Amino acid sequence: MRPTAMRRRFRLAPGAVAILGVFLLSCTRAGGGAVTSPDAAARLALQQDERFAGITARDESLIGQAAWYDVAEIGDGWDVLIRIGWGDCPAGCIHEHRWTYHVTRAGAVALVRETGDPIPDKSDVSGVVTAGPTCPVERYPPDPNCAERPVAGAELVIVDSDGNGVARATSGEDGTFTIRLAPGSYRLVPQPVEGLMGTAQPVDFMVEAGQPVTDLQISYDTGIR
Repeated sequence: MRPTAMRRRFRLAPGAVAILGVFLLSCTRAGGGAVTSPDAAARLALQQDERFAGITARDESLIGQAAWYDVAEIGDGWDVLIRIGWGDCPAGCIHEHRWTYHVTRAGAVALVRETGDPIPDKSDVSGVVTAGPTCPVERYPPDPNCAERPVAGAELVIVDSDGNGVARATSGEDGTFTIRLAPGSYRLVPQPVEGLMGTAQPVDFMVEAGQPVTDLQISYDTGIR
């Protein structure tokens, strides 16, 4: 058989070439979102609700773990159980809410079950702003007269895990502040205060549903040496 004839036998019509191209493209797209591990399935499930930010895998050795997730391989993918608990969690949590998502190997996510107590929308976050040192020489044992002093009027900016500003608080005369935030991961960014050196260090913290955050400590430098 002559080479020219062979080339003609395997030549595709223009319409057939276009159809083949579309078919190959669809196959490529179908494989692009494949989920191949429990960890990948958990990541997809945790993206379904902003309240799941910062939740980690269940740790049986961790006392008082209020929020966690478990993954089980089921049929064509995985079931991801996400739990948020609140109220005396060191003793096991008085209240809890659970979601079960099914994640297929193709990357589809569906909520198949949701049970539990209603989740509080926001929780109190509070702390105190102080400045120190207040004496030129640190003494031992510590002198109560040299304790850090409260800072009034300090502006505190709260940003979420994406770096977006979500709230502001201002410390009172006694240096304390309180603000209400929805569950999630945050960073408190202190702003400069006139008369104090530089700014205090940012503080990262997490708000869990129904559990107040009460011990944020913000400390400025007085410059006294």
